[in-house]
Amino acid sequence: MKKYIPTIDEVITKYKAIAKVERLKCGKPCEGTVWNTIKGSRNVCRAARLNLDSPITALTRKRIDEALMVFVARGVERISAWTFVSQLRAMFARWTLPYYRDAGWTIPPLELPSFRHMAPRYARPGAELLAKVRKWYLALDGEMWFAATMMLEFAMRNGDVLRLRDENFVVRDGSVYLSYTPHKTALTSGRTVFWPVHPDIWTRFDDMGGFRGFDLTDETFAEMNRNLRALGFTGSKASYELRKICIDHIYQKFGAEAATSISGDDIKTITRYYADPTQPNIANVRVIDLI
Repeated sequence: MKKYIPTIDEVITKYKAIAKVERLKCGKPCEGTVWNTIKGSRNVCRAARLNLDSPITALTRKRIDEALMVFVARGVERISAWTFVSQLRAMFARWTLPYYRDAGWTIPPLELPSFRHMAPRYARPGAELLAKVRKWYLALDGEMWFAATMMLEFAMRNGDVLRLRDENFVVRDGSVYLSYTPHKTALTSGRTVFWPVHPDIWTRFDDMGGFRGFDLTDETFAEMNRNLRALGFTGSKASYELRKICIDHIYQKFGAEAATSISGDDIKTITRYYADPTQPNIANVRVIDLI
């Protein structure tokens, strides 16, 4: 019996349905991930001049490469163009294949073009810019203070901050710890962050009523982006500079292992995107004195 080759639209629809089943079983992928996958896949198909009623076999490496060229020609940043293409991967992920086979479908492996755009290595901000950040942060209050604190003091991403709940703060041996799994790495390393909360931060958070005292929204981070761009940072995600500053300073003072603990990322990722290993982080030292 010849297996059926579905259309792109059928695969998108099926992916949405099986993702819901998978989420009921293990909690992943979340609705936001599914939405981004579907949006990115449709964007790639439009750029590649593929109708959604085309067979899934039409989504070839050559057509995906054409979509990348269209994105770049439209002025989309290369890393953003690659993000759209990478979102196709979720529909072809290993966990989806049994569902497709059960439906009697033939789904070819996804072959991506050899397109890689590496973001520039992290460069530590100068003392003047860091001083501006310090002055700005110390004047904050309310939702902006809490959001900025979770990024600057705990290296959190804005989406993870919005997902925080009371149970993410754990009391152990009289101390409070932040405990959560970063959403971005939940499906890969699954590394959990467990980091102490400074008593001054916890006291202020508690005095403000905890989560009941805040109304965090996407607009909170949009305003933060505007504030940080006004200080001198560039890019659409200026708020991420707070995360980078946090990881870089932990890296400087306590080493790469501590930086991985607070960020939830591996050392390779940290030393490229979140810390500046070219800058010395120790005092003058002679190895002979250590022997």
